[in-house]
Amino acid sequence: MSNEIVILAGTAASIGFIHTISGPDHYLPFIVLAKARRWSALKTAIITFLCGIGHILSSIILGFIGIFLGVAVFKLEAIESSRGEWAAWLLIIFGFTYFIWGIHRAIRWKPHIHSHPHLEENSHSHSHSHTMEHSHVHYRQEVNLTPWVLFIVFVFGPCEPLIPLIIYPAAKHNMMAVVTISSIFALTTISTMLCIVLSAYFGLSRLPVRNLERYSHALAGLVIFLCGGAIKFLGL
Repeated sequence: MSNEIVILAGTAASIGFIHTISGPDHYLPFIVLAKARRWSALKTAIITFLCGIGHILSSIILGFIGIFLGVAVFKLEAIESSRGEWAAWLLIIFGFTYFIWGIHRAIRWKPHIHSHPHLEENSHSHSHSHTMEHSHVHYRQEVNLTPWVLFIVFVFGPCEPLIPLIIYPAAKHNMMAVVTISSIFALTTISTMLCIVLSAYFGLSRLPVRNLERYSHALAGLVIFLCGGAIKFLGL
């Protein structure tokens, strides 16, 4: 492996790490939705991993299409930029919709008491909320849609630094270098996403946030909405 490729590989790893931690959309949606939806650590990791794969593969495929069609780097970067616009708007729309749904759900959260008399025992009562216990069948149906929405958003989300990293070695007719650099970038990006998401997942599980459960979905939607806004208007 030439020194040129070694430098590019190190650059791919560095940029993959910086690209991930500097983009809150790479981890905050998973953190807040895992908390609100009560995903297990395994489910959170799988969803994060698959979204990361979709995020990377979409840019890699675009890069290879550019290689075979001879499209100039600046044209591919322009396409990536437009994809970034779409991804930001999708996050904004998804976050706002989820926020409104979360507010509606919080308003419906009205705990009340049910009394249960028994023939041989004293009667007892317990409090519950219809949004938590009696709607659990519908809740599970709702959960299935959320990972798909996230996956679609991440497929649209571009990896702008990856295009020049792929195109440069391809211009040297070194496809092995293209595969190596793409793999290093993907491994670094997805590993960083998983580390941040799972660290926050286990950290939040230790915090006493039971009083906020009523608003967990609304807060998750608000965070996702703000992520999309930060990408669109602040360029994060």
